[in-house]
Amino acid sequence: MQNEKTGFRKFLGLTFLIGFGFFTMGLMDPLYDTYVPIFLGKYIDQNKTIGAIMTLDNIFALFLIPIVSAWSDNMRTRIGRRMPFIIITLPLTAICFSYLPYAAAISLSALIVTVFFLNVFKQSARGPVVALMPDTIPGEYRSEANGVINTMGGIAAIIGTIGLARLMDVDTILPLLGATKDRLPFPVAGLLVILATILVFVFVREKNRESAAREERVPFVKSIKAIAGQHDKSALYILIALFLWFFGYQGVLPFIGKYSVEILKTSSGTASLAAGMVGVAYAIFAIPSGYVAHRFGRKRTIRTCLAVVATLLIVMSFHAPLVERFGLSHNLALYSFWALMFLFGMFWVAIVTNSFPMLWQMATYGNMGIYTGLYYTFSQAAAIISPPITGTIIDLVGYR
Repeated sequence: MQNEKTGFRKFLGLTFLIGFGFFTMGLMDPLYDTYVPIFLGKYIDQNKTIGAIMTLDNIFALFLIPIVSAWSDNMRTRIGRRMPFIIITLPLTAICFSYLPYAAAISLSALIVTVFFLNVFKQSARGPVVALMPDTIPGEYRSEANGVINTMGGIAAIIGTIGLARLMDVDTILPLLGATKDRLPFPVAGLLVILATILVFVFVREKNRESAAREERVPFVKSIKAIAGQHDKSALYILIALFLWFFGYQGVLPFIGKYSVEILKTSSGTASLAAGMVGVAYAIFAIPSGYVAHRFGRKRTIRTCLAVVATLLIVMSFHAPLVERFGLSHNLALYSFWALMFLFGMFWVAIVTNSFPMLWQMATYGNMGIYTGLYYTFSQAAAIISPPITGTIIDLVGYR
């Protein structure tokens, strides 16, 4: 075990630097998921419709991530095969993200157009950003490396939901930005995304051009057929399983902020703290979950954590009725919900940390991006279907 830890240690610094790419997603996603439904709620009454609009990013992800990931598999440039996509799409993502609250103040149309372009750029960046790690880290260390990557995402989520989100309540006027109330976290996050992109570009060196050119380039369609036609169906079973667990996760995620505001009666600046608890758990437990899986096996770790996550979701569904039945104070109701979200994040991060490496282990260098794209195809398909169903249920029976 000591040799394994020593072996990964030499990749630790590189992994953290690669993690700045994932940091950008971890910073934006919780703020997006928490506040865009609230922005939409100013114009739209039905949660079903809000849920449908919130699937827009997942629809783009379903198509763009596999295509761009496969495209980057076959890209050969002086700066690498992933980096051209990263340095173009992430800054454009940051600009659109910064503009979100300003568009929301103009009109519903302006908001939807901004959301549209934001998701085109963000989902185009996601595949190359994620594929950068397995390109450079050996397979036996990818659970630990993915733990580091998810830790960076967790730190970003903490910065976004616990730090930047508090700026939603700041009411002042700043040069260039104008009025800051319900706006300030977004341009600040956009600036951090650009800085993280610069760090990745400057300090991460992809596989050199000469050795990369000698690797087999596997056409997208050929790889898909090969995966579907394999005698060993392990990859297919993993993809089906992750579709199911992301179906549950994505059904809950878009409505946590609205639940916090409408049921727990938080302010807009506090509404993101529930998601922030998941980010805290990510930051604390992502790396340990990689080592646990290395010790006990990825499959056993994922199975155990899925059982715990399912139990926690059932408990959460009874949170509001139990608060009412036992007459819990506002603070106690809030803290108990945050505690449940923290526990959820602790076990959920172990699932996410170890499911990707299971899939990557079946890939080659030539089709690593395609396997990354397939992961997102199945997870985003779940994210497309689930929120409208959840929103419809909430419209019919409420959060209780």
